[in-house]
Amino acid sequence: MIMAHAGTETLNDAVYQGTPGSDEATDRKIGSLRTLALDCLEDMKAEETIEIDLMGRTSLADTMIITSGRSQRHVGAIADRILQDMKAKGLGSARVEGLPACDWVLIDAGDIIVHIFRPEVRGFYNLEKMWGADRPSADLSSAAGAE
Repeated sequence: MIMAHAGTETLNDAVYQGTPGSDEATDRKIGSLRTLALDCLEDMKAEETIEIDLMGRTSLADTMIITSGRSQRHVGAIADRILQDMKAKGLGSARVEGLPACDWVLIDAGDIIVHIFRPEVRGFYNLEKMWGADRPSADLSSAAGAE
């Protein structure tokens, strides 16, 4: 059994084997959360998805994913899907902010943070510029189409 983030989550899934708190188990969990989030965003037709590596830059998280939904209903549906899939795959629950209004939903899964915006709100806050100043401007949606 692995305890994650101040004892708020317990993972019993066989995928998370290894010594509790070990780098190997933590890396597996981060990889699973990242893959789950990106797969959900693709399935739900989220737009302009980018991923920002935060390793060594902040203790908030290792990865930040920023994406857009077309409307409040779309933003809420994307967030619900990520949360349901996390629970179904035994990845625990995440802290969530913004679900009632669905202009900007923040899903904090510990090592992964997902921001889901309506396009107008995303442009106003411009998190990509704040957190990704030293990264190329390419996004995942255009990179996936190039393959």
